Amino acid sequence: MTKAVTKPGKIKVTLVRSPIGCQAKHRACLSGLGLRRMHQSVELEGTPSVRGIVNKIYYLLKVEEI
Repeated sequence: MTKAVTKPGKIKVTLVRSPIGCQAKHRACLSGLGLRRMHQSVELEGTPSVRGIVNKIYYLLKVEEI
């Protein structure tokens, strides 16, 4: 039995809270996602690694499925 390979969807991630006062690890996650400024949005593949990063810093972001 083989698993069906599905293409992960895209997600749009927007920085809505300032990372000032956050842990250094959380700021590193933001730079890993490519977010630098408030209200900046990026479109990313919805891979498990990206979703894990988003879950770690959920309180700073707004996430939308595309």
